[in-house]
Amino acid sequence: MKFTAIVLSAGKGSRMNIGTHKQYLLLNGRPVITYSLEAFEKSPVDEVILVTGQGEEEYCRKEIVEAYGFSKVGKIVAGGKERYHSVFCGLQAVTDTDYVLIHDGARPFVTEEIIARTMETVRKTNACVVGMHVKDTIKITDEKDIVKETPERNNVWMVQTPQAFSCPLISHAYEKMLLQEDAAITDDAMVVEKMCQVPVTLIEGSYRNIKITTPEDMLIAEAFLNAKQ
Repeated sequence: MKFTAIVLSAGKGSRMNIGTHKQYLLLNGRPVITYSLEAFEKSPVDEVILVTGQGEEEYCRKEIVEAYGFSKVGKIVAGGKERYHSVFCGLQAVTDTDYVLIHDGARPFVTEEIIARTMETVRKTNACVVGMHVKDTIKITDEKDIVKETPERNNVWMVQTPQAFSCPLISHAYEKMLLQEDAAITDDAMVVEKMCQVPVTLIEGSYRNIKITTPEDMLIAEAFLNAKQ
């Protein structure tokens, strides 16, 4: 079986309120994106496709891939306007593979162990997503912020990445989805759920597998790295 990872590095990071894209911010002296690429480099994944912002391909090739010696990065392609456009650009670059893992490059704490478990599960299920049970009570509200429902906490997950699928399944799902341009879809599992009605299996990731979205997340990430060291 051949496994290909699509690592997304095309986000603008508007919620960071800075000029630099969040995936290129320095985290303990290294760009954020290098941490997840290093995990995939050391994992059993066969190939990595890096999806960058428009015009950033050469920068990523020289300053990220070559500078840090990521030999598994076989292709660097430009992404699109929205996340789902970028995923589709990555899928179009995939050739001759059985399973695809899709990962947000702004999640620097994915581990080789999480990747390996994801690969093992997707071979059995064809659709597998990493996540964790929520710690807080969740409220569902209406448009006036009035509580309508309090779901059972044991059944509520925070979804993370990587998200893994058989290559034919995720490719077909995205082809159908791009015809509709459904902006309400926020992750790859939703594409498969809505376009193909295929069940998706959730497996545990890690509470440390955070996504760098706001300045506070950088402080948390630095604390994790310092504790590890």
